[in-house]
Amino acid sequence: MAVEPQDLDITFDAPIGVEIKGEIWSCVELPGSQEIFGTGKSVKVEGTVDGLPLTSAFMPTGSGGHMVSISAKLRKALGKDVGDTVTIRLTKRLS
Repeated sequence: MAVEPQDLDITFDAPIGVEIKGEIWSCVELPGSQEIFGTGKSVKVEGTVDGLPLTSAFMPTGSGGHMVSISAKLRKALGKDVGDTVTIRLTKRLS
């Protein structure tokens, strides 16, 4: 069942770096994501990271949450790396 795109207004600060199976991934985790999205599955969104555009999917972390990848290209544009905090603003849910 497809989800109609819907507006979101979620802003949060989080460090880049999520531990997955003993490794640190260059992702940011959304606190309370299962309650916010109403699912444990992947959810595609639009928004910004420190003001730069982001269209990506929040993927399940495997421990009940969701995370979004912050690519090397995006980290370079932001001047940030794993361990640095970013501000994520979600404006639209696409799936």
